[in-house]
Amino acid sequence: MLRAGLGRRSRCCGGLWRSPCPAAASGSARALSAASASPSPGSGGGARSGDAPPAGASNVKPLDGVKILDLTRILAGPFATMNLGDLGAEVIKVERPGAGDDTRAWGPPFAGTESVYFLSVNRNKKSIAINMKDSKGVKLIKELAAASDVFVENFVPGKLAEMGLGYEDIKKIAPHIVYCSITGYGQTGPVVQRGGYDSIAAAVSGLMHITGHEDGEPVRAGVAMTDLATGLYTYGAIMAGLLQRYKTGKGLHIDCNLLSTQVACLTHVAANYLNCKIEAKRWGTAHGSIVPYQAFKTKDGYIVVGAGNDHQFVTVCKILNLPEVSKDSRYKTNTLRVQNRKELIDILSTRFSEKATTEWLQLFEGHGVPYGPINNMQQVFSDPQFCTCPCLLSEVFVMVVIVALGK
Repeated sequence: MLRAGLGRRSRCCGGLWRSPCPAAASGSARALSAASASPSPGSGGGARSGDAPPAGASNVKPLDGVKILDLTRILAGPFATMNLGDLGAEVIKVERPGAGDDTRAWGPPFAGTESVYFLSVNRNKKSIAINMKDSKGVKLIKELAAASDVFVENFVPGKLAEMGLGYEDIKKIAPHIVYCSITGYGQTGPVVQRGGYDSIAAAVSGLMHITGHEDGEPVRAGVAMTDLATGLYTYGAIMAGLLQRYKTGKGLHIDCNLLSTQVACLTHVAANYLNCKIEAKRWGTAHGSIVPYQAFKTKDGYIVVGAGNDHQFVTVCKILNLPEVSKDSRYKTNTLRVQNRKELIDILSTRFSEKATTEWLQLFEGHGVPYGPINNMQQVFSDPQFCTCPCLLSEVFVMVVIVALGK
């Protein structure tokens, strides 16, 4: 049972949302705890004991005192656990002896000897190398699990159970555990034994079918959006799992997978098919149901403009000095603009090509219409808005080099 209320910490475990104290870990697990006693940069500083608010309580993070055992690798799982670490959780990342997470070798580029890819999704973590094919390694994982609140893994279904580390196995020694499995296709079905990578899931889920130029080939998104979305679903599910455990005093098994995540993220595209049998297509930067809502080529670059309602469309026409277009009966409503898309976009494209991007940005400023340039990375990270956002500056670039503590 969880007797401590939210915002208070048990004297025994010192952790928020903790169940009764599990047996203390021994052997190598204790050595890990001692070696990792100092908080990593950007972490919440670990659990605090006692009922009285500690000094500097205003700096306490939501997940201070929550311990996460992270057996994931690549992107979806590490992204989820990194976000939990950002909220103050203590994340212990388990890696293979020698090689570690596959992404440690994904480069160039490298920051010193570390893959920048690996660093981008593994801040705020501690790391230990454990051979889980060895009985001693399995025993160590169980000791760590017994002392943890959350257990996250992304092995093919059944693989950890074969090692004695499946949910039912861990539940016996840690009934309080929030155990989260991340897979390509879930726990049941004809293809659950297939490995799950972002591009494959993006293809199977239909995302790749709707991404790319209207008359072009299917295109992969510039970053692994299926993996990242799965990581965010996982992050939210674990937070919900901790809240449920707080209410019930019991752990649970969470199932997240790439395919279900990406199909869920199809939102209106899936709804169009399920409700109206409208097959999806690629629109480039445009939108199938809103016009204008796309990128336009300027004299020296691109600008993206979105008119989500009729008033905004009139404003766009005013900025472009095309009052006759806003009065044209063919473009009076969004439905009519969608029906007459080609003619309208041709008119707008011609006008946008007459000025440089910066000129258009100045003309659109202050008129209440959503707009913005298509930035490259240098422009993104020198953007005044980005440079004044404390949360982005303090979190996105805190990349901690993770050191393996043992084998």
